[in-house]
Amino acid sequence: MDQSADPGAIGRPRRAEEIFAAALGLLATEGYEGLTMESVALHAGVNKTTLYRWWKSKDEVLAAALAGSELLAFRVPDTGSLRGDLIETTRSIRDLLTDTSTAPIATAVLAASPRRPSLAAVGRMFFADRAAREHPIFQRAVERGELDAATDPRLVMDMLAGAIWFRLFLRAEPVEAADIDAAVDMVLGGVTP
Repeated sequence: MDQSADPGAIGRPRRAEEIFAAALGLLATEGYEGLTMESVALHAGVNKTTLYRWWKSKDEVLAAALAGSELLAFRVPDTGSLRGDLIETTRSIRDLLTDTSTAPIATAVLAASPRRPSLAAVGRMFFADRAAREHPIFQRAVERGELDAATDPRLVMDMLAGAIWFRLFLRAEPVEAADIDAAVDMVLGGVTP
């Protein structure tokens, strides 16, 4: 029996983290075109049949890796305030995009997505998963009276994440803690007096 799969496991094989690490590592080093089911199996040390038992294509493996890898794990902060939670979340985004172990993954997805609709779909699933995980931040803020219930959490996070992406990838400038604080304050307070 293939020891890399656990028939009693729900949702993923026993060696999922190795599979996810292989998929993400190959994406970062070989690009989307160089990522194959065969190369993932080889780098993860599992049989190719194990991959096909759980996922039908490299896009499915990649989607699972983006959502389920410990490397890209996302801890939802609970600082007691919307401002504090947004600052911590935005710092996590900055760290994801600048850490040497995760930045190449983000860059590879960003670079390949415009030419690869299937990869763009994987990216959308990843960000939809992140948005769902961030939702408690906004729900708690509404319950504390800090935020109008009609506020669109996705738009708030798009503005904050967009500021980080723009600064890092288009301007090629660092994002300091003070930059994050200022961006959060501007989103929360607006630009008019």
